[in-house]
Amino acid sequence: MSFAEVLHELPALTVAERQMLIRRALELDKPGLPAEDVALVEERLAEHHRNPGSAVPLDEMKARLRSRFPQ
Repeated sequence: MSFAEVLHELPALTVAERQMLIRRALELDKPGLPAEDVALVEERLAEHHRNPGSAVPLDEMKARLRSRFPQ
């Protein structure tokens, strides 16, 4: 499909489809994580699945960070 054809078809897409198209296009420009970062994320996620009670709620973490690093 040519670029002109894509532009011609855009009005036929729903808002959600256009948003998805934009997100996907932006993702193509983002470099992926290095392998060691992917491994770290997967390791931490696996640890969370083994011990979900070790997680800290987001609001609590924000409060901790704000008290430690006031603006």
